[in-house]
Parts: sequence; C-alpha cells; structure tokens
Amino acid sequence: MSDARLAQATDGARRPRGPRYKLTRLGETFEGLRARGERALVAYLTAGDPSLADTRRLVLEAARRGADVVELGVPFSDPLADGPVIQRAAMRALDRGTTLPRVLETVATLRAETNVPIALLTYYNPVLAFGLKAFARTAADAGVDGVIVADLPPEEADPLAAEAEAAGLDLVAMVAPTSTPERVRLIARRSRGFIYLVALTGVTGERREVPRDLAAQIRALRRVTRMPVCVGFGISRPEHVEAVGRLADGVIVGSAIVRLVEERAGSAGLVEAVGDFVAALKAPLRGPR
Repeated sequence: MSDARLAQATDGARRPRGPRYKLTRLGETFEGLRARGERALVAYLTAGDPSLADTRRLVLEAARRGADVVELGVPFSDPLADGPVIQRAAMRALDRGTTLPRVLETVATLRAETNVPIALLTYYNPVLAFGLKAFARTAADAGVDGVIVADLPPEEADPLAAEAEAAGLDLVAMVAPTSTPERVRLIARRSRGFIYLVALTGVTGERREVPRDLAAQIRALRRVTRMPVCVGFGISRPEHVEAVGRLADGVIVGSAIVRLVEERAGSAGLVEAVGDFVAALKAPLRGPR
C-alpha cells in the first residue's frame, strides 16, 4: 500500500467519541494544527538537564522554532521506560537537585513567557509522594496542561484521573505494541489531550528506522477513537518524522534532543543547536500529508 493510501486509511476526526469533550490547551492545539493541515511536533526535554535555568531557555527556544507541545521529563531514580540517554540526563538532573516541586516552579515561570502546551512525563512514585490532589492542583496552577505517567496502568489510574479532571489537567495514556484490543479500547476511552502511541517494544532511544507495523497500530487506534494519536520511542531524525507524520497526528522526539543537550551542555551554542534541530524536525510536519 502506498504512503498516501496508508495515511488515508489511518486518518480521521480528532475528537473522542462519547460525551461532549471540553477542549483544553492541548486539545485546542491539535484542533488548530488540523485546521492548518499540520501535524504536531512534541519535543521532549529532561527537566533540570543541564540545569533548570537551561531548561527554561530550551523550552522557550523549542517553542519559538516549531515545537507545538513540550514534554518535560521529571527526573526519577528508576526510569523504567527510558533508555541510556534519558537515564543519564535524569541522573544529572537529580544530582543538581531537581525535584518535582522545582520543575513545577519552572513551569510557572515559563507560563509568563510562552503559551506552548506543556506535558509532564513522570513516574507514579513522585506523584504519590506529592499527593494526588495536591499534585493535580499545583500542576494546573503552575500551567501544566497534561501529565503522562509512564508506569501507571489504566486499570489503576482512576484516583489520579479524577483529581486531574477536577483540576483541568489532561491525563495522557500510553498504548504499546503489546496492548491487547481490549486494553487499546480501555486506554482510548481514558486518555485525554492525545494518545501516546509507543512505536516499539523496549525503552526510549534512537533507532535506524520506523517500525514496519506502525501503520497497523495506528489503524487499530483509529477504529476505536478520534483522539489525536502521537507516536514516540525510537524517532530521532527528520526523515523518521516525515514518515510518521504521514500517518499520525503528532510525532514525539526525545532521546535525540536529550543527546544533543548532553553533547552541547556548557557551550554557548547549546540553545541555538537545539533550536536548529527542532526546526529541522518540525519542517516535514507542515502542510498537507
């Protein structure tokens, strides 16, 4: 099947079925992109690497150069879903004293400077330690738009989902290649903002090519939801972004950006280098599929 036919087969409206869905900043962003014929670039940064001050500058530059959503990773000591590049970034950030409260303070500072949607990628332990209600309300007050909890299964997500909904946060769920049809339907019902489609089995990290069964995974989701689908894990080059952008509503790039931060940390050209890379990643997502 040609790329054009694959894109047509996996395309669809973007709003979830069921009761009327109130659009959040994430939802409004995807609606606007759809109206312009664009797909979203979701740029991941590890908060606190190389410092929270640098994170602020990098978020602003990423937004200026084309990132439609910024995903901030909250550093955690046992990041089960992350590969070596992001693990190293998390350890550096933790060594410099980065905590969940300090990440939220950074988001609050950013909100005075940018309207780019910000989603936190975290694990459940820091959220539990903060307190579910306190976390949801503090995150929303700081200007966080969505939360992705990498190790929280949908069957156990109701307590956090209730607090997130009450606070106006989108709790974004993840679908894996190993998810059964029943769990895909459950996740599609539960996710808000967008659905995070994990493109491959394993941890984050750069790969040479896009998984061959990605179109089939997206088609399976399209059959049960109209929620925007963003694809992450293993996507690291503009050509990967172009290929995935023909099929999905958004593309998530993490390890390649974090590796660039690692390589340029401490240099005067850090922010510009990341901005140039973000611009190159966004370019294939503009205009028609």
